[in-house]
Amino acid sequence: MTLELIVFIGAILFGIFLYWRESKGNGLYRFFNKIINSKDLQMKPEDKTGFVYQQTFLLRLVFIGFLFLIGIVIFRFLIPIDIATISIFASMIVGTIAGTYLANFIFKSSEVIEEKSDSLEDMVKDTIDKGKEFIEDLKTKDEIVEAPKKTPKTDEKSARERLKDKGLL
Repeated sequence: MTLELIVFIGAILFGIFLYWRESKGNGLYRFFNKIINSKDLQMKPEDKTGFVYQQTFLLRLVFIGFLFLIGIVIFRFLIPIDIATISIFASMIVGTIAGTYLANFIFKSSEVIEEKSDSLEDMVKDTIDKGKEFIEDLKTKDEIVEAPKKTPKTDEKSARERLKDKGLL
């Protein structure tokens, strides 16, 4: 269980690295795209899609599963120790996919923060100013003398007496 946990955490970090690397450049994906597709179906130059960058969940799962399957086969031929079990294989795939989505969340949130940084500063300043005004209002309310209370008129008849006058009681 400890080995699987270490592999899972390492796979999350690998997924973050893989997503970050593909966000900077997708040369390997472009290479395979040129080999596999005809000229009409090839990627446009401005397209930034990679194996995991800007892909749907299913394609990410296929590409990452295939990557780790090739890695395990090579590892088994180089080192004939039976360490690559199904649970470690699943931990690597799930961890890497979780890492790619975590990296996507980090990149998107940093973009939003950069776009909204000016408006966030204005919002914070407005909030601080409103807080200061509220505190000043509280201070001035303590200083204001309360208005005299209205005294009820005693010469008016009660509700019971009015009903008796109308003959309803």
